[in-house]
Amino acid sequence: MKRKYFIFAVSVFLSILFLNCPGCSGKPPEAAAEIVRVLELQREAWNRGDLEGYMAYYWKSEELTFQSGANRIRGWQTLLDRYSKSYSGERMGRLDFSDLEVKVLGRGYALVLGRWSVDIQGEKKGGVFSLILKRFPEGWRIIHDHTS
Repeated sequence: MKRKYFIFAVSVFLSILFLNCPGCSGKPPEAAAEIVRVLELQREAWNRGDLEGYMAYYWKSEELTFQSGANRIRGWQTLLDRYSKSYSGERMGRLDFSDLEVKVLGRGYALVLGRWSVDIQGEKKGGVFSLILKRFPEGWRIIHDHTS
């Protein structure tokens, strides 16, 4: 009898947990679509030369992390400065994302895997990325970016 009660109690607990979990129980498709839209908005901002518009979808915090190659930087402003130094005006080129995989991790977090490419005056650059996003009151924001 105790075992049946325990199994019932655990299943009720898990049901309540997942019903109240943002990004869980019916939410993953909606959350995934919202996250893909964030990436589309970033791409659109980049392609019109709006670096701050692109950065609007990163967490505006000193705790934001960005890793590329052997480098790790912290902070929204530091990342904006890095992008401004490497990409501005005609050097921004045309950005595209492909091969996107969105995995909602639950409780307002998600992992995105994908490929990026930039065509700068006929010269193509590209690689892969993994992003961790968190849902804030203002929407999904990238809290960690690992791009290679």
